[in-house]
Amino acid sequence: MTGTASKQDEPATPRAPGMTDVARLAGVSAQTVSRTLSGHPNVQAATRAKVLAAVEQLGYRRNNAARALSSGRSRTLGVVTLRIGFYSRTALAVGIEAAAAAAGYAVNTVTTPSLDASAIEESMSRLADQGVEGIVLAVPLIESNRAIDELTRSLPTITIDGSRTESTEVVAIDQAEIGRIATQHLLDLGHETVWHVAGPQRWLDAASRSQGWREALSQAGLQPPPELTGDWSPASGYQAGLILGRIPEVTSVFVASDEMAFGVIRALDELGRRVPDDISVVGVDDISLAAYCSPALTTVAQPFADMGRLAVEHLLRYIAKPDTVPPIETIEPQLVVRASTAAPRR
Repeated sequence: MTGTASKQDEPATPRAPGMTDVARLAGVSAQTVSRTLSGHPNVQAATRAKVLAAVEQLGYRRNNAARALSSGRSRTLGVVTLRIGFYSRTALAVGIEAAAAAAGYAVNTVTTPSLDASAIEESMSRLADQGVEGIVLAVPLIESNRAIDELTRSLPTITIDGSRTESTEVVAIDQAEIGRIATQHLLDLGHETVWHVAGPQRWLDAASRSQGWREALSQAGLQPPPELTGDWSPASGYQAGLILGRIPEVTSVFVASDEMAFGVIRALDELGRRVPDDISVVGVDDISLAAYCSPALTTVAQPFADMGRLAVEHLLRYIAKPDTVPPIETIEPQLVVRASTAAPRR
């Protein structure tokens, strides 16, 4: 339309400078910036001057963080999670928020659009600027960077989903054990081998589940069949199911998530392969729909609410005593056997 600018013509709104930007310009760590803005006495005058000059030059707005730092308490926790709508992310967030509310804390959540270290750094920096007392890093971070490591040193940070940072990972589920449990269940039923639909390998839990699958087959003296890969979505499971359903020797499949397993079962049904009469299927997560699909899905349960609660409990202890190293908290996965698995037909 004449005279009307499209949204594509509008300039992008620049990102407001954050604590890590101040740290880079001043040539100091994010922890030093935090200490300077909080009036910490152990900051040298020259360093304080550099930080304040960088704040002035960048126009860094420190109102929220400064108020929290001056009082010492914001009663707010930060959560970094991936911008996806899968059930597991929602269930984990509910567990975190419930535990935080029970302790008298609010939760600020920032979603990151990708697993790139720079995107996760920006999300953590935004939370630091909001004055949160600590952060739950609920993303499968494979590679860290200097800025993230500095942020985890300046703010108590608890990692789950296997994130790799200088912070201690304190809430974890043995994802390789999930792969071993699911695969061994199918082998114990008498299946000659187990096929696998993996999650995206940039996710540490997906890679670990694949590792557990291979280890269980190796211990049984079996070579793993070709691995298929999805993206956690039912659609990707459906595409994998269309391939598996056309391979006559396939009698059992370990699928790395319940949502992908739903897609696999749908594809098998369309191809006339019955579950579990022709092919047994095991998923992971035990989401609420798993018990109500047809047939009800055998799965390895992950207690997301417990994970969120434990993450908050550990983070609050870490905030209270930041000089201590929190112990690792390991949650055991549990096999939930339903109607989608059975012994193979002879």
